[in-house]
Parts: sequence; structure tokens; C-alpha cells
Amino acid sequence: FANDRSLTNEEKELIYTWVENGAPQGDPKDLPKPQTYVTGWKLPQKPDAVFYMDDKPFTVPAQAGKRGVKYQYFTVDPGFTEDKWLKGAEALPGNRAVVHHILVFARPPQGKRVRVFGEGDQFLVGYVPGSREVMLPEGMAKKVPAGSKLVFQMHYTPIGTEQQDRSKVGLVFTDESKVTHQVVTAQVINQDFVRRRFSIAANDDNFKIEATSPPSDRDALILSFMPHMHLRGKAFRYELRKTPDQPGEVLIDIPAFDFNWQTAYGVEKPIPIQTGEYIHCVAHYNNSDSNLSNPDPTKDVSWGDQTWNEMMIGYFNVAIPKETAEAENQFKTIAFKLVRRRDKNSNGKLERDEVPLHELPLFFKADQDKDSIVTVDELAAMIEKTRGKKTE
Repeated sequence: FANDRSLTNEEKELIYTWVENGAPQGDPKDLPKPQTYVTGWKLPQKPDAVFYMDDKPFTVPAQAGKRGVKYQYFTVDPGFTEDKWLKGAEALPGNRAVVHHILVFARPPQGKRVRVFGEGDQFLVGYVPGSREVMLPEGMAKKVPAGSKLVFQMHYTPIGTEQQDRSKVGLVFTDESKVTHQVVTAQVINQDFVRRRFSIAANDDNFKIEATSPPSDRDALILSFMPHMHLRGKAFRYELRKTPDQPGEVLIDIPAFDFNWQTAYGVEKPIPIQTGEYIHCVAHYNNSDSNLSNPDPTKDVSWGDQTWNEMMIGYFNVAIPKETAEAENQFKTIAFKLVRRRDKNSNGKLERDEVPLHELPLFFKADQDKDSIVTVDELAAMIEKTRGKKTE
């Protein structure tokens, strides 16, 4: 992947040889120009705007018991009176001793939410152990609509003494005229796990959870992957599939997931995903005593916010041609959301047995070709026709 921070065998050998030779300085003329840094930030330039999560610090208690500190949410009005195009961002913890993670979202005004793969609020940037600042490729940016609010999700871990935190986010903008692709962050998630319909079995050293995205509703480019699990996380794999139930091309395979070193894996060359294709994720967990980070291998583990609970989320960034994103049909967006809500087999369509009895009249009305299957396009057409009559 493009942002691999590991050393090659040749680089390691060079260091070994240099040390064995007494670490000579070499010719000063061969020194590269020193890098320039922005004070207080890892961004390559000073942020165009900086927003704190709140006007005053949040007090993190010394102890939080078995339930831990609930996620804290802070909403900030950045005062954007026009659309902003974000090409870079960094979330900066105010107190690293207690800040486990930061997620910053843009919450657009009602009715203007970006929806790709069924997503709503737009994820902008995050901070977790191992993460770095985000700078998007040339011509690519995230859109923050005018009137949007910034939402900070804060996860704190007490350390035995009361602490204060006031974290912030720095944003780097670009001119809309320079943007060719709109970038959004999507996710793959197992809803049955989220709803606690099953747990990770105690003493299981290779428990598997799989999840498949809805079908892509447009052609796009995949830019990066960020898997998320907790302390039992062992391995994570992304696949690109033509159908939801058939193995596909492996996009990235992380065989040794490390909760304390989470990162976004940027691809060297954007990966095309076509309309109707799926992202499939496979996660493995080690809930046995061979996992030295395991809080308690004798207990089943269910979904939850705290580190001793578990999660399974396959985040990924996709880039959409700007003109395609702007021309998106609002009725198709609504239809896509409705189909995803009922689509039990993840085939991107509604089948008769997936629809509750009281919604069957609408199902039959939308089923234009009477094949007992309702597509996103069929549902969008019905919604547009129905709303058109209401406005006449």
C-alpha cells in the first residue's frame, strides 16, 4: 500500500552496515533538504480553519466502573455559508493520556446528506493510535455543504486521576474548480452483530465474522481501507465481489491486526469499483488465552463501544466523479436507503418475503414488471411519481 511505513530488507541491511562501519557521517553535500513542519500539526501546511470540540474542557473522571465512560458527542457550528471542499484534515487530541479516539463528522442540513453505500453523516477525519493526518490525492476532496455542523465523537479511557481534555480538528480546503472527484467514507458492517444476535465465543482463537456492503449504486474509485476491531481483533480482509455470496478479488489482507496501531491503508493506484459490485469483509478474532491483550477469554463477547467489547467495521474511502455526485437523483437516494433497510440477503433488491405485510401494497405498486422483485430504479420511479402528484 502507498503509505507503508515499514522498512524494506535492503533498507534494514543498509542501516546494519552503516552501524557496523561506525556510523560515518558521509558527504554533507549528499544530504537532502530538511523537511518543513507546521508547529503543532502533522499536516504539510497550516490548517485553513481550526475548531475545538467545545468552548471549555471536558472532565474525564478518574474511574468509570465496568461500563466505562460513555461516548461523548460535541456539536460545533463552523459557520460555513458556502460549500467547502476538504482536501486535508487532522484530529488532534488535547490530552493523549485519556483520548482513545476522535471521530469528526460533517452533519449537513436536513435533506442535503451525502449518501453513498447508504451512509448519512459524512465522516471527515479521525484519531486512533497509529493513525496519521489525512491528505487526499490531487483533484480529490470531501464536500462539506454550507450550513453543516461538525460533530465530534470522543472516546475517553480513565487513568486513575481526573483529567481535562479539549481536542480540536484542523481543516485544509481547496478551490472547487480544482476538484474532479468527490471523496466519501463508506463502511461495511454486520448488522446482526451490531444488534447482538450473536457473540464471539469464549476461548475461540479464530472466530469469524463476515459482512457485505450493499451493491455500489455508481462507478467509483477505492482510495483506502481502514478496518476497525477491538482487543480480540486478529485479522481483517477486504474483497471486491461481483455477487454477494461468491468469493472475489482480495483487495487487502491484514493478517495481524493490532488494536494499538490502527491505520488507514492507502492504495498505490485507485481501485475501480463498478455499479452493482460489492465490498465484502472477513474479520477473525482471537478470544482465547493465547491473545495476551484479551481482557477475559472465558467470556463471550458482544458488540459494544468499550475496548473490552468488540466491533467489526470495514471503513473505506471512495472517489466519485464530481459531476456524477452532483447529478445524483434525490429519489434514487431515498429508494436506495429504503431498499437497504429491508434487503436481508444483500442483493440490492427487494423480494416479496423481505417486505412486511403492511408494506406489500406499495411493493406491488412499485413492481413495474411484475416479477415479484423491486429494484432501486423501480422504487425511485414510484417515489418520484407519487411526490409529483402531491405537488401538482
